[in-house]
Amino acid sequence: MPITPSDNHWSDFLDHARSLDASDPLAAFRSRFTLPTGLTYLDGNSLGPLSANARESLARVVEEWATLGIRGWTEGRPPWFTFAEELGSRMGRLMGAPAGSVIATGSTTVNLHQFLATLYHPSRERSQILMDSLAFPSDRYAVVSHLALRGQPADRLTIVQAGSDGLLLEEELESRMNFRCAMVVVPSVVYTTGQLLDVRRLCDAAHRCGALIGVDCSHSAGAVPHQLFAWDVDFAFWCGYKYLNGGPGSSAFLYLHPRYHHKSPGLAGWFGSCKERQFEMADEFTAAEGAGGLQIGTPNLLSMAPLWGSLTDIQDAGINTIRAKSLAATDLMMLMLDKAADSQGITIATPREHSRRGGHVAVRHTEAMRICKALSARGIVPDFRPPDTIRLAPAALYNTFSEAASAVVALNDILTTGEFERVSRKLPLVT
Repeated sequence: MPITPSDNHWSDFLDHARSLDASDPLAAFRSRFTLPTGLTYLDGNSLGPLSANARESLARVVEEWATLGIRGWTEGRPPWFTFAEELGSRMGRLMGAPAGSVIATGSTTVNLHQFLATLYHPSRERSQILMDSLAFPSDRYAVVSHLALRGQPADRLTIVQAGSDGLLLEEELESRMNFRCAMVVVPSVVYTTGQLLDVRRLCDAAHRCGALIGVDCSHSAGAVPHQLFAWDVDFAFWCGYKYLNGGPGSSAFLYLHPRYHHKSPGLAGWFGSCKERQFEMADEFTAAEGAGGLQIGTPNLLSMAPLWGSLTDIQDAGINTIRAKSLAATDLMMLMLDKAADSQGITIATPREHSRRGGHVAVRHTEAMRICKALSARGIVPDFRPPDTIRLAPAALYNTFSEAASAVVALNDILTTGEFERVSRKLPLVT
């Protein structure tokens, strides 16, 4: 049955969710995942769960280690020596990136450091780095520390503040891009609010003023379609353990636009060597062509292996189908949250427009941390971001519409009964 804003019975919403589950083209994918027993897991935007394909690919590499030993570098499936390149190629197809422009390597922050070392060339006239106030803290830490290492004053970092509604305005970011701006670093999806930025627009604006632009895609990769090359992104970086379901601490990825493939890496390491010459052990470094040249040390095979399988899940489902279900699930949650908002002191921080929304719904409440604890006590796993944000991520591959709807019903009940008031105010070590 269709749901309209005039409906106010939770049972109607739950019935509607069940009807959506019955026609869900991705319903069968849930069985591929091992989900925490007895829990409604809505925290895949922090750590995706284990899939059977990820488990199998990890087990395969472990078995290759056991049976092939050193020969795994050339006889593994794929060979370990080119695993990062082959995994990067598969990831590149998902991100709208040409061959050779994506590599699996390092971590998100290390990859940002590599880009800063490689592409940031401050001059007297042009030295500013532009970021937003909602950037993931590690991105800001990297930029601040890199400026210090390069002997640049702290005021070379320009921070654009969010608007009064807590959202970033593309026009405000654009207005701060000028002839002094050397580099722009922005997220594709803001990790707190779930706002999806117009990356193509920001790239056009950055290039008009002569700046390079890099994009942190950690909260969009695997959930939102990308066209990094068509958008003319100069560089991008993202982790592998959120919507990509690569496991805790899994390898990250980076993208380098082909126009920079001739550049030597700012941070050179032997695995960035030209593959044909790497084992010559020459004193002089010869960089690999493309994104592969930005590798530093030996790849962490056991942290890369699960991604080989988890990307198969995403490719089988199709990123456009994933996106369609994600939007439908977050639409349902937001419509239900609207019913609770006026009387329960909550606000929805996530934009309503599909073109401005990522994969999760952010709910604000002054007691967000205790509400998250109360939800967890009921077997619903959200996450909390200080000072007042509850994030709920109905992931298309394994969450059902019924789970998304039931979570909102539970949230409303926790607020109505004051259940959260009986929960400790102590901040957990990991949120």
